[in-house]
Amino acid sequence: MARAFRRRGRGDGVRYVASLDEDERAIVGDLMGQVAELLAPPARTSTGDDSFDAVVAGMTFGDDTGASDVPDVPRDPALDRLLPTAHRDDADAAAEFRRLTEGGLRDRKARALTTAAAALRGGDDVTLDAAEAPLFLTALTDVRLVLGDRLGLESDEDLDLLEARVDRLDATDPLTAMLGVYDFLTWLQETLASALLGD
Repeated sequence: MARAFRRRGRGDGVRYVASLDEDERAIVGDLMGQVAELLAPPARTSTGDDSFDAVVAGMTFGDDTGASDVPDVPRDPALDRLLPTAHRDDADAAAEFRRLTEGGLRDRKARALTTAAAALRGGDDVTLDAAEAPLFLTALTDVRLVLGDRLGLESDEDLDLLEARVDRLDATDPLTAMLGVYDFLTWLQETLASALLGD
């Protein structure tokens, strides 16, 4: 059974420790992997010499990772939660902003998810240092955003309605399990945020 994140130590030696059993770690880690896959840059279409395309595709500017030809559609709706549109009332500005920033944002989020998933492989005690804890928190947030999208959650009222609906369902219904995982991730995220704020 899971135990909440707690802060241990001080200064450079501070650690944030929670206990998750093997099944809990497997579920959370698998979801982190799925979200990382969702964030993978879209496949590029070759437009000429493959070696030239490979060189250009590898070029980065600043914190951008080179994903300059990010398609507008089709797009998984969950990506709109992970990578929200800036300038919602100006499509051209939004497209330009996305072109300049989305590759770097995808990369940072994927790195956070990878770091968090690696921390889950260390055994029942999930131990995070001061650098890993915010990345783990970011990863939990992103997994919850995707799961919330899959559940159709856009407001607290939606969550209340879904919980009332699930109360009437059989315990083996997949929706019951999904909501249970969402609630578990919410709790885990809150305990880590509280531990971090306790610094």
